[in-house]
Amino acid sequence: MNVTTPILAPGRLDVARVREDFPILGETVRGKPLVFLDSAASAQKPRVVIDAMRETMETQYANVHRGLHWMSERTTDAYEGTRDAMAALINAPDRHEIVFVRNSTEAINLVAHSFGRGILKPGLAVLISGMEHHSNIIPWMMLREAYGTELRVAPITDAGELDMAGFEALLADGKVGLVAITHMSNVLGTYTPAERIVQIAHAHGAKVLFDGSQAVVHRRVDVQALDCDFYAITGHKLYGPTGIGVLWARRELLERMPPFMGGGEMISSVSYERATWAEVPHKFEAGTPAIIEAIGLKAAIGYVQSIGYEAIAAHEASLTEHAMARLSAIEGVHILGRAQDRGGVVSFVLDRAHAHDVATLLDRQGIAVRAGHHCAEPLMRRFGVESTARASFGVYTTREEIDALGDTLERVREFFA
Repeated sequence: MNVTTPILAPGRLDVARVREDFPILGETVRGKPLVFLDSAASAQKPRVVIDAMRETMETQYANVHRGLHWMSERTTDAYEGTRDAMAALINAPDRHEIVFVRNSTEAINLVAHSFGRGILKPGLAVLISGMEHHSNIIPWMMLREAYGTELRVAPITDAGELDMAGFEALLADGKVGLVAITHMSNVLGTYTPAERIVQIAHAHGAKVLFDGSQAVVHRRVDVQALDCDFYAITGHKLYGPTGIGVLWARRELLERMPPFMGGGEMISSVSYERATWAEVPHKFEAGTPAIIEAIGLKAAIGYVQSIGYEAIAAHEASLTEHAMARLSAIEGVHILGRAQDRGGVVSFVLDRAHAHDVATLLDRQGIAVRAGHHCAEPLMRRFGVESTARASFGVYTTREEIDALGDTLERVREFFA
């Protein structure tokens, strides 16, 4: 399972060469070349990921960990290699701090049910922000309903940035046990000031969880430099398959946290009277895991590393700047959020047009965008809208595709005018 060799000079990305690695980009939609601007929902997959999964199924597939035969040992090595690859990607100090889950939603729920119910003391609060995805709202609401844990929401500014004074004020009474906050908004593209958030939270005695679903795709993440306590990642946005994600957590916390689910794999011994748990991370990995998907994720990690985060960040910063300028120049188009530090996500509304209608008309020209509330209804209400259209970018996105979006939006505006 070979990973693509580096395809660019330091800090430069050869987009044409990158696009050759994604078979789906050669497809047409309604007779038009596919313009895929929906990577924030789920990114397309490079050939190395497809091949890694296919090769596993064709040449070595078996269940992992407990098999003593050759196939099982080989597949176990490949599967556990993903744990090492992810630990290296985010600079985790210990491979045993990498817990495999299905996605970021499951990672956050794991923390809510295990840390929230097992360690968070009664009377303490969870603090989130006003720009969270539902996956970082609902688990804490469920915790509140079950245990009375208070849920606090830090305000955001009209620019779509975290109100740091308001954030710190909500920590002042020392009753916040956990800050759970996005590292990059899936609607606004805003990067939150992660290092500063951790410094303030820790100074007030709170642990910190980052939802890194978007951030890890666009920039290098170093959990040791961030000094956070939990970090959630989903594989399908990182050019890997669906059904595989990661929770990184400090080992001392994982050791104290009770299991999230019960079943096979997560036990040390079982009788009808009692059970003892496996060592971390397996204590949190009940049942047969997503074996093929994990191996695909390792290939995706290798692919991203072969390009390099410096080149990815520079490419997407250029795309975002171009998109902001191009769409802002269209009469009647309004972009949500003007954060100074933002990634490759641009959400917008068009006067007199519903976002779903905009997306449908764009699709007629082969342009794929997302439309709706993007699993962030409270954020929509904060900006006084019901829904937006959202264009989001990946390593394969070109300036010409953004121009195609702009040109088509001009015609859509004329249609509704």
